[in-house]
Amino acid sequence: MANYIAVIHKDTQSDFGVSFPDFPGCITAGKDIDEAKDMAEEALLLHIQGMIEDGEPCPHPSKLEEIMNDPNYTNAVAYIVLSAPDSKSRTVRVNITLPETTLKQIDAVAKKRGMSRSSFFVRAAQSAIHSNH
Repeated sequence: MANYIAVIHKDTQSDFGVSFPDFPGCITAGKDIDEAKDMAEEALLLHIQGMIEDGEPCPHPSKLEEIMNDPNYTNAVAYIVLSAPDSKSRTVRVNITLPETTLKQIDAVAKKRGMSRSSFFVRAAQSAIHSNH
């Protein structure tokens, strides 16, 4: 599993923006630093999944020192390290059964967080997995 650097930016009167030096065009934002981190995890996951589906290779992760010395990132307020999914893993479609009211609640929460239903399920499952370790 590779680790990539996300750069957090903050301008006056704006949300916390997130960009990835190794993935130009992969950007997101959050109202606070915690939401920005959550959105960055999802953005990176979806971006890499798209690259895998398109048969594109993932770049080798840049070193933090290189990013910190890059003039494009001098306005960073924070750097976070995010683990990327294994490029050999693939997305698999699954069929589950749950109560309709629960599904509506999931969709409402996912929409509020700017997530898809699938992303919500993945995030919830990963959270449950990591809380047991």
